[in-house]
Amino acid sequence: MYRPVDLARPYGLSAQAVRNYEQRGMIPPATRTASGYRVYTDEHAGALRAYVALVPGYGHRAAGEIMKLVLRGELSTALAVLDAAHVGLQRDRETVDRVASAAVVLASCTPATPAGGPVSIGVLAHRLRVSPATLRKWERAGILAPARTRGARAYSPDDVRDAELAHLLRRGGYQLDHIAAVIEQVHAAGGPGPLAASIDQWRERITARGRSMLTGSARLADYLSFVELTRAAVPVPVDGAGL
Repeated sequence: MYRPVDLARPYGLSAQAVRNYEQRGMIPPATRTASGYRVYTDEHAGALRAYVALVPGYGHRAAGEIMKLVLRGELSTALAVLDAAHVGLQRDRETVDRVASAAVVLASCTPATPAGGPVSIGVLAHRLRVSPATLRKWERAGILAPARTRGARAYSPDDVRDAELAHLLRRGGYQLDHIAAVIEQVHAAGGPGPLAASIDQWRERITARGRSMLTGSARLADYLSFVELTRAAVPVPVDGAGL
């Protein structure tokens, strides 16, 4: 049996944080003593352990959604959230590979450009899974400079490449001013060295996130197994026994 502070202490959390997680549905509801105090069990400890482990790899929002779905018995939907996060990670890996290839081309001062003609802001936003407002914000920061066709933005293949690089950098935690500087270096082909160094850092972050996903998934699997074993161990009354 645990108090809120007992669950919180191993993770550097406050007792109030544990109560908040309970209220938001990220851990099961606590039982109460006669005087109204919360009492938690190993099941609550396992749920909190899973949630805390999910956060580094999947983020607070997705981790919370996963736990809520699991606790509601919607395991299939929870697994779909996990799958979507892994798809996103794979897309990051593919983008890094494209940027790395561009860096090789930049070494010979030949810019790498995607195939195809200009695209609209809506098409590019859909491709990157961001909002058009995000692309306009990047433009104000000096990252993108699309041409205009009858007042509408038209993103060239070079613009699309720049947007993909900016998207990857944002996911890596870079600020807009840093991204603008990198894009400027790409345009000027002034040296693939800094770009190559950034690529190595991005790959390290992707690897770290992948490992965090593995850890989070393992802790979630531990919790699911614990719940299944606990429920299987509950005796079922036979022929009126226990009535």
